[in-house]
Amino acid sequence: MSERYAVIGNPISHSKSPQIQGMYAKATGLQIDYTTIEGALGQFVPTIDAFRANGGRGLNITAPFKLDAFAYATELSERARLAGAVNAMKFEGDRVIAENFDGVGLVRDLVHNLNRPLAGERVLLLGAGGAARGAVLPFLEQEPAQLVICNRTVSKAQELVAKVSDRGNVLAVGYQDLCGQQFDVVVNATSASLHNELPPVPTSVFAEGCLAYELLYGKGLTPYLRFARDAGVKQLADGVGMFAEQAAEAFTWWKGVRPDTAAVIRQLTVPLE
Repeated sequence: MSERYAVIGNPISHSKSPQIQGMYAKATGLQIDYTTIEGALGQFVPTIDAFRANGGRGLNITAPFKLDAFAYATELSERARLAGAVNAMKFEGDRVIAENFDGVGLVRDLVHNLNRPLAGERVLLLGAGGAARGAVLPFLEQEPAQLVICNRTVSKAQELVAKVSDRGNVLAVGYQDLCGQQFDVVVNATSASLHNELPPVPTSVFAEGCLAYELLYGKGLTPYLRFARDAGVKQLADGVGMFAEQAAEAFTWWKGVRPDTAAVIRQLTVPLE
């Protein structure tokens, strides 16, 4: 009998997680029963309790339940604790062990898939919300020369920096502070592209040979990526690799075998044009 796993969200019918995890299971020769759960708002706890009672072994969590999952967990990884959100859980008896693999997936996509090592680089992270918070520790573990976190509300970026200031050279700024600064990697972790908007970043932030990365994926050239391209940036990437890699991290965590992500990335990639 296959072990039961699922992704919970609302809405959830659009999710590609079952397709992806199915491809990973096939590639590794393992069997899993992976489905979707459209959770009712305000009913996260009884929904997960029922899933566990029926043999559920693990979950991916997507919007709007990442904070509910954070509260439900009995054990939080350091990454999940810093992010204040959970995107994967596994159940071992009474233990609910929670992780946040978004930042790990992002770093793996940058370093391994896009061949952009972060060690010694100047990295600019736009935004200080949940997506950015999940990325900070994995970024600092790569030992960049400097990680700059930029947010409209500077105090939010400062609060985040205060929690990790002992981990590396990390700085909080507002958009007005970016003039005259240049970076090797610029990551848009804001929600601006969801609304077809552009974060107020100056073109001067893109250094020669810069990589401009957009967390949103499957939308082609977002306003941010188009802005970067028009500013002369040659290497553009969206978050398809991050999505595939964080799913692979969860699969590895659950099953102890790491799947190859190349086929999934090829299948999900939308040309940036």
